Amino acid sequence: MIHDMTVDMPKTGFAGLVAHWRSDLLSGFLVFLIALPLCLGISMASGFPPSSGIITAIIGGVIVSRCSGSFVTINGPAAGLIVVVLDAVQSLGEGDAMAGYRYTLAAIVVASVIQILMGVFKAGRLSSFFPAAVVHGMLAAIGIIIMAKQIHVVLGVTPEKGSLFSTIGQIPSSFMNLNPEIAIIGGMGLTILIIWSKLKNKLLKMIPAPLIVVLVGIGFGDFFDLNHEHLYLFLPDAHFLAHHEETVGPRFLVAISDNFASSFHFPDFSKIGTGEFWEAVIAIALVGSLESLLSAMAVDKLDPYQRHSNLNKDLTAVGIGNLLAGSLGGLPMIAEIVRSSANVNNGAKTGWANFFHGAFLLLFVVCFPRLIHSIPLAALAALLVFTGFRLASPREFANVMGIGKEQLLMFVVTIISVIATDLLVGVAIGIFVKLCIHVLHGVKLRNLFKIHFTQTTKSDGAVLIKIQGAAIFSNFLSLKEWLATLEKGKTLIFDNSHVTLLDHTVMEFFHEFQHDYESQGGYCEFIGLEHHEAFSSHPLAARRLRVIEAR
Repeated sequence: MIHDMTVDMPKTGFAGLVAHWRSDLLSGFLVFLIALPLCLGISMASGFPPSSGIITAIIGGVIVSRCSGSFVTINGPAAGLIVVVLDAVQSLGEGDAMAGYRYTLAAIVVASVIQILMGVFKAGRLSSFFPAAVVHGMLAAIGIIIMAKQIHVVLGVTPEKGSLFSTIGQIPSSFMNLNPEIAIIGGMGLTILIIWSKLKNKLLKMIPAPLIVVLVGIGFGDFFDLNHEHLYLFLPDAHFLAHHEETVGPRFLVAISDNFASSFHFPDFSKIGTGEFWEAVIAIALVGSLESLLSAMAVDKLDPYQRHSNLNKDLTAVGIGNLLAGSLGGLPMIAEIVRSSANVNNGAKTGWANFFHGAFLLLFVVCFPRLIHSIPLAALAALLVFTGFRLASPREFANVMGIGKEQLLMFVVTIISVIATDLLVGVAIGIFVKLCIHVLHGVKLRNLFKIHFTQTTKSDGAVLIKIQGAAIFSNFLSLKEWLATLEKGKTLIFDNSHVTLLDHTVMEFFHEFQHDYESQGGYCEFIGLEHHEAFSSHPLAARRLRVIEAR
């Protein structure tokens, strides 16, 4: 069976282009249709010019795809980095949007150097250090922040400047004072996205929902004549509603230059000596690297050929892409999960699909910039609100709750901490809470960051791995690294009889490791878990050793 998979495995490099160009070209085109509106929306939500996201996606497709360590991932700007980039623009610019933009470009360039070094020194494995509940909490908090900010754009209202809590508090006022023409466009966009997410018809699902949202938005924008500034009076015959008077015009459309070359801007490093600058650098490097690694691993699971990305090589390639993007005026990029999933579903075979998606974007912005200008901002905001909801949907809370109450606690604590402080502080608080929970569960302080295990080879060739003490997210990196050095096809027996605590992150790793190792001809057996009590009925819930009372 393994031999057949090897025979059918898609070719790589130029041979892959020759063999699979039809499927990759089609998938690249369909992903381009999804990427275009998302790139524009993410750019403007991040406080960058609309063309910035497109610059990034072009570099991610045309250049990064040629040196990436993955097979079917799509590189480009992502909603998960909106909060980080917007915070950098606002804190570094101090009210001057263009200055903040150029300072942030400099922060992206420095962050990209850190990413390249992380890849070179094989730091891709550090993604394991972040507990699953904390990562999901970070993404859910980002989703809530995106929704809170973009719902005002959907309604055609500009909220008063203030904190995030102030922005959230102004949502009812924005509904009361919505701009009806703009709200119709934004509302139609959200309705289409919801309907499309429920469809079962495979042919209709082939049509990207973001494309339909944009086309409908352009149609309504033309109908409402958004290209020209004019007065709109809601229900003009009802004089008592005159306070609903609104003006609409080109400011509700994407502002992009007819000449794509004029979209390039260059970084300003004059704030490199400030604390705010380095806070932005660390946030962009950390969040971008973590998201990219997690996305690449998630896409590997979707790959029908079960290929495994070289995460360190992928991180280096993303860093090179960010170096170029930051130098030319683009957003930071990651391996993006939504577009990558669409790429797999559309039948992509190799990294050339990523290349074609970038090439189509380049062709479009050079040849049809006026068409981009006719896209209403509300249509793009609808895409982001829907994306934010998926990151923070009730289903996410239910999934975490199903794993265990302590996971839900960390999830909620991380969300509240990120919203109340910022991304880095919020994630740090989430990790600290996780460590405190482990100490309360009896993990010794010296065991928090060091795992104790032995390995012996039995007479039949099987490898016995005995683990003692706690096996938790913060200490199992050395075990994970050792397992990565094992040759394929062996029988591995994990003896957990003396493990006092296994957390969810380690349980999840063992599950994935077993799947991957056995798919390559090996065999894994876990013994001793019958002596543990799980924290919930979830198969990968954390579990601790039962205390057996002496008779």
